[in-house]
Amino acid sequence: MKKTFLGLIYLILALGAISANDSDRINWPEAYDPSVSKFYVHNEIEIKAPPEKVWPILLDALHWSDWYSGASELRFENSRDSVLHDGAAFYWKTMGLHFRSEIKEFELNRLLAWESKKSSIQGYHVWLIIPTAEGCKVITDESQNGWLTFFEKIFQGNKLHRQHDAWLAGLKMKAES
Repeated sequence: MKKTFLGLIYLILALGAISANDSDRINWPEAYDPSVSKFYVHNEIEIKAPPEKVWPILLDALHWSDWYSGASELRFENSRDSVLHDGAAFYWKTMGLHFRSEIKEFELNRLLAWESKKSSIQGYHVWLIIPTAEGCKVITDESQNGWLTFFEKIFQGNKLHRQHDAWLAGLKMKAES
């Protein structure tokens, strides 16, 4: 009986049905671990569409500005690229700043992460897609370092969180339509 119960608990955990924090599934680079970074935000949303529908929308970065006002002037470093892929680099403007970002993690229909670096601020942005009975849960977490994060926390502490909420809402609307 005890063995069966433990086996059932293991199965539930292996399937991801129980998780104290889904963000724990993210393998943060040491410098961006939320416990040591200067600034961290977490956002998530339930989407009534499968990961296979959400994923291509997320990868179509050239069209983010069609449904998310926080991204503009996006172009790929390699002019032959048309969507995000493993190792892709792109330039864009967000939160009033221009960035060069590079894809660091790419797991089909599950995980996308990029690093953005400037002398004033460095960030690691992760998208995690978790299948659910109704579609999927999409988590976006961002961890930042650099002297500019001090001003961001003090003067615009909730701005990045609100921007990510808007990004997720746009993704939801597009995926569910």
